[in-house]
Amino acid sequence: MSLAVFAASILIMNPETTIDLKTPWSDQVSQTAPHPEYPRPGMIRPDWLSLNGPWDYSIQDRGSEEWEGKQGSILVPFPVESKLSGVQKTLTAEQRLWQKRTFSVPEGWNGQNILLNFEAVDWEAEVYVNGKLAGTHRGGYSPFSFDITEHLTVGQDQELEVRVYDPTDDGFQPVGKQTKNPRGIWYTAVSGIWASVWLEPVPINSISSVKLIPNAADARVSLSLNLTGSAAGHEVKAVVKDGGKVVGRGFGHAGRTIPISISSPKRWSPDSPHLYDVEIELISDGETVDRVTSYFGLRDIELKTDEFGPRIYLNDEPIFTLGPLDQGWWPDGLYTAPTDEALRYDLEITKKAGFNSVRKHVKVEPRRWYRHCDELGLMVWQDMPNTPPGKGGPPWDRDWKKDNPNADWKPGRESDANFRHELTELIDHLVSHPSIVIWVPFNEAWGQFDTKGVTEWIQGYDPSRLVNSASGGNFVKTGDILDIHAYPGPATPDRQEKRSIVLGEFGGLGLPVKDHLWQDNNNWGYQSFEEREALADRYEQLLLGLMNMKGEGLSGAIYTQTTDVEGEVNGLMTYDRQVIKIPLERLNSANQFAYGAPPMRTVLVPTSEKQAQIWRYTTVDPGNGWTDAGFDDSAWQEGPGGFGTATTPGAVVGTEWSGEHIWLRRIIAIPQREGQAWLRIHHDEDAEVWLNGKKIADLSGYTSSYVDVPIKDQGLIKKGTALLAVRCRQTSGGQFIDVGFSEISR
Repeated sequence: MSLAVFAASILIMNPETTIDLKTPWSDQVSQTAPHPEYPRPGMIRPDWLSLNGPWDYSIQDRGSEEWEGKQGSILVPFPVESKLSGVQKTLTAEQRLWQKRTFSVPEGWNGQNILLNFEAVDWEAEVYVNGKLAGTHRGGYSPFSFDITEHLTVGQDQELEVRVYDPTDDGFQPVGKQTKNPRGIWYTAVSGIWASVWLEPVPINSISSVKLIPNAADARVSLSLNLTGSAAGHEVKAVVKDGGKVVGRGFGHAGRTIPISISSPKRWSPDSPHLYDVEIELISDGETVDRVTSYFGLRDIELKTDEFGPRIYLNDEPIFTLGPLDQGWWPDGLYTAPTDEALRYDLEITKKAGFNSVRKHVKVEPRRWYRHCDELGLMVWQDMPNTPPGKGGPPWDRDWKKDNPNADWKPGRESDANFRHELTELIDHLVSHPSIVIWVPFNEAWGQFDTKGVTEWIQGYDPSRLVNSASGGNFVKTGDILDIHAYPGPATPDRQEKRSIVLGEFGGLGLPVKDHLWQDNNNWGYQSFEEREALADRYEQLLLGLMNMKGEGLSGAIYTQTTDVEGEVNGLMTYDRQVIKIPLERLNSANQFAYGAPPMRTVLVPTSEKQAQIWRYTTVDPGNGWTDAGFDDSAWQEGPGGFGTATTPGAVVGTEWSGEHIWLRRIIAIPQREGQAWLRIHHDEDAEVWLNGKKIADLSGYTSSYVDVPIKDQGLIKKGTALLAVRCRQTSGGQFIDVGFSEISR
């Protein structure tokens, strides 16, 4: 989200009184067994034991090596800062969080190795079983496991202790939007266990991970496994089923990739998210020693060049990826949804609203979230969480890029190593989910470094997906996608020769809903509204404008955002998920404009984008009648458009205007047209437009580029000469006005 808006808002976004928001699932959280669902849907074993529930906790000095006594109870898997954890305390860089409980190993697991699995712990975890170190892990977003068999005591309850160090934005690790000083676009910190913990029994030689990479064009999937123990002498047998019917078989050595052909193939897509089940056996000397089940979707994602330039293709067909920016935050659980039903709810609403995609923004979810996307048919742009400002990328207290136009930031060794380690784990654990179609390593230059090197590494490590190297960040000519951000927008980058162009963030339309706010005041959006009807009208206008940009080669767009988050009120839903601000039917109808064949846009009456157009103008109120053709404007000044200040985003200034109001008049020639006429305008801020004395547009707020706005009365736009009259009002920030007409046809 926009750093410029953050910089402007930080001056007013002081900590406010936080309101006790509850989601519909807050009271459904089990106090003994929360999140009881199996956590790893891509590799399922029948025997397992959840360790979610009440644990003891203690917050101690970082240097302390002894448990200093229970300070209270914490409900795992909710982070210590969250309300649902029962604690709501902030962990500092000088402290460690100790989380502790006992457990018993089921008798039926005797003779097998016991794995202790963590879905996510933020950030550095030391795990002890019966006082012995079982292992350590760094990384706040990746699952990890330890074999604890040798640390177990037969016939007794086992003691499990997790010590967590998490400096959040005081450290050099990826943190996303976490901060110890929440304000503006930065949210409450998350520390400790924040996703499920569980046990499972496995044989000595066992399957530790499954990788399934589809090739829809060849109706094939490639299977490869990682093993615990030795692969020597082990074989793999895989059976692919479609609704219980066998449609593919594979057999091969456990250390090799096994291709499996699929009969009567059905491709995965947002319209038909078909999934295949896979039964996988690890075999030694003819005996099955381990067995897991998995699944995959048969789909291809790639770039292809057509008459609109390089575009995103799914299964050999062009597809426009439209979705919301999904932050994945909850007022009661912060990083952790209160229940699995809640986790899925946001995605179900996204689908019902007519989106086919979702951008998971600088956060990684538990793997069940991606299973829901796979089932629902939502294409995922997956961000890598960024490192804190100044730690892994350029500092924000100066325009580093302006001073170093040909350089890419070189981070410190610690932040570099942390980022690359977690990026590798991110891809390893999510690589088999068909819903993920785009990796996004950097966002808005936050922690951006070695862009070309990181991007090319991802392309080599996972060639089955596209890479959007820097969404809205410092553009380095690398990767598959060029991505800009524009608020409220929409806007499109210039067409590229080798990369698809997308709008990685736009919209941000704000509507505070009374009794559903995180804090009592200073709530904000990129453009604010007081009524839902006005919000819906503006959303429809944005989507119509977006449709027209498809003709310029735009391949995707991400609207900010799924829900309000803390002080931000620019969500399609309130933070507590209690209110959907625009009716789903209306959202769905508006979003349909983004799909289908790209329209063709031609210039009907030129703006000053390419060549300056001459206007009569005044900054003194001209009184009544100035919109009429017979009005005497001889005393007005004459100058080239557009009018405004050069620092305004997207402005093409021909005449400087820095006052509060400006009035413009221009005689135009409208040619014969066959398609629909649209107003072509860039306004900052409020603008009114008349044609031959009749008002055709009344636009509030601002745009950050030229956009096309629908005109309801097409009969007014007819061949011949006409008077175009415009008034624009400015209050603060940038300012600009320029107007013309486009013709849109399909």
